[in-house]
Amino acid sequence: MLNKILVVDDTNADLTNIKNVVYEAGYVVVAANSGLEAVNKAKSEKPDLIFMDVVMDGMDGYEACRKLKEDPDTKAIPVVFVTSKNQKADKVWAELQGGEAFITKPFSSQQIVDQINEIETKKAS
Repeated sequence: MLNKILVVDDTNADLTNIKNVVYEAGYVVVAANSGLEAVNKAKSEKPDLIFMDVVMDGMDGYEACRKLKEDPDTKAIPVVFVTSKNQKADKVWAELQGGEAFITKPFSSQQIVDQINEIETKKAS
C-alpha cells in the first residue's frame, strides 16, 4: 500500500498540479524543486513512489534517478518520469536510468492516478 509520494518539478505550476492530483487521490505528498533536493528528500522521507520531472537546473531527473537507484536506501522506490520530453529515445533513456514509467506533459489527472494504481498493483503482487 502506497502512503507517501514525492513529487519533483522545478516549475511551480506543474509541481502544484501533480501535488493536487496526488493529494486528492488520498496520499501524503512531499515536494522537491530540484534533482538534488529529490535525492535528499527520498533519503529522509522514504516515499513509496516518486514522480520526477526530467528537465531541471543542476541535477536533472535522469541523474537524480541514477543516484536513487545506486543507493541501497532508495533503490527500491519506483520513479515515474513526468516530462515534456516525448521522443522514443527519451523513454528508452528513462528506462535505462531505472525509471518505472513515463508520462508526457501536458498530463491528465487520470494518467497520474493510473500510474499510482499500476505501481500499487505491482507492489501487491
